[in-house]
Amino acid sequence: MKIVGIRAFGGPEVLEVLDVPEPHAGPGEVRIRVHAAAVSPTDTVLRSGAQDLGGQEPPYIPGMDAAGVVDEVGEGAGWRIGDEVMALALPRAARRGAYAEYLVAPSDSIARIPAGVGLEAAATLPMNGLTAVQTLEKLDLAEGSVLAITGAAGTLGNYLIQLAKEAGLTVVADASPRDAEVVTALGADHVVERGDDVADRVRELFPDGVDAVADAAVMNELAAGAVRDGGGFATVRGWDGDPGRGITVHPIRVAEEYSSGVKLDRLRALAEADLLSLRIADVLPAERAADAHRRLEAGGLRGRIVLTF
Repeated sequence: MKIVGIRAFGGPEVLEVLDVPEPHAGPGEVRIRVHAAAVSPTDTVLRSGAQDLGGQEPPYIPGMDAAGVVDEVGEGAGWRIGDEVMALALPRAARRGAYAEYLVAPSDSIARIPAGVGLEAAATLPMNGLTAVQTLEKLDLAEGSVLAITGAAGTLGNYLIQLAKEAGLTVVADASPRDAEVVTALGADHVVERGDDVADRVRELFPDGVDAVADAAVMNELAAGAVRDGGGFATVRGWDGDPGRGITVHPIRVAEEYSSGVKLDRLRALAEADLLSLRIADVLPAERAADAHRRLEAGGLRGRIVLTF
């Protein structure tokens, strides 16, 4: 099968189109003929060599978001050939990254794509959608609580805003002036300008601090100051700092959601109800994966670049 793989870590130029043996579905698994794979910051971390791949041998396959068509069903998997599905992929498992023509996945790690949504858009939902779900579950905020979100204009931030509003929370979102209208349209109750002083700007609105921060922008201690004493702070990149004041730091690890097909199906239903907005920045053939990584790392994208196979 064709993959976009990595034989040596480095910059975008190390991404190569390669041929490797086709995988096949075992018991309880399906094989997906991948048509679309979203490009995310996590993929650039893997490409650079900064992610533990558990002793795998190259070529490594990036990508944590896939959408395609089931073309092989293992015993007891419960899906049908021809089902259009989306999946959270797990590059740490050998040959199970999403930048590939075929992806073998446990049957409980996938869900149908939202009705009326193409495979390219569906590929933007699994990883960031499940990250947002886990964030809100771990923060465990009561209805009416106040949540501040950094990186609100990004894909994870978008889903956090919309899921937080669906859960009855008050949302403070950071954004540049050009993105303020976007995050407001997604449901943010308050918008503060992004930047290193974001905690001060949040406290201008809530002097005692907010109940929790979801730090999608990986600002760490710069954002933790916005949290009230005894509140919560969700970190998506494993920050091990201690903000003090009784604040609980919640590490968010989306790999824990690998078998969360039920949660992914709930995200499907929310997208069908127009309660989640799936945003595509561009669609490129897989052969242009290096260009996609360059554009992502240059910043300023709103929505995901999607590779097609």
